[in-house]
Amino acid sequence: MIDDDPTVHDLLRRMLSRDGFRVESALDGAGGIQKARDLAPDVILLDVLMPGLDGWSVLSTLKEDPALSPIPVVMVTMLDDRSLGFALGATDYVTKPVEPRRLLTVLHRLCPEPDATILVVDDDPASRQRLARVVRDGGWQPVEAENGRVALERLETIEPRLILLDLVMPEMDGFALAERLREDPAWRHLPVVVVTGKELSGEERTRLNGSVATIFRKDESLEVLTLALRAIIDRGDTP
Repeated sequence: MIDDDPTVHDLLRRMLSRDGFRVESALDGAGGIQKARDLAPDVILLDVLMPGLDGWSVLSTLKEDPALSPIPVVMVTMLDDRSLGFALGATDYVTKPVEPRRLLTVLHRLCPEPDATILVVDDDPASRQRLARVVRDGGWQPVEAENGRVALERLETIEPRLILLDLVMPEMDGFALAERLREDPAWRHLPVVVVTGKELSGEERTRLNGSVATIFRKDESLEVLTLALRAIIDRGDTP
């Protein structure tokens, strides 16, 4: 990401990191070109209005370099001059203020997908980070959501291989999300693994029947959970 505004870096880094992207930053055009040479990123986000080398100059330099020209460049700027951007070789154009879903849709189209993305849905940050670490340690890519409503938003832009789901959450709890997924033909094939600290009643287990692949307690072994996730992904299980 090449932008001279640190606030933009912080905002987009938080947003993109939650969705599983690794973000590297440069605060000026020259530094951005050097980072592109050093890192060979999957995609470059580029502002136009910067001191020194502006975005158009950076874009021209990138596209004139045989080693850098294949990298997709997305202009992210307040300056709405799409025709010039595309003429200079930009792949896409997103205007500020950035609409998150629009940018994520563009990036998921341009970036190579990891072997498997797992959506982690839990309202507790510590639990969510713990599960995300399990996912990364297993060789998969975590995407986080703090409740069912946010999870549905994530599903508009990603195609996870599996969903790790807490049950007790605000706004839309895990029961409601599992039922919503089961009712939607686009999502009912997704395996759902419940990871909960809640002691489930017989009625609650019945409610989940047909919607989830398996249920784990949060105090169970993380190694066992990892093995279960690998087995489900390898088999391509559905609820």
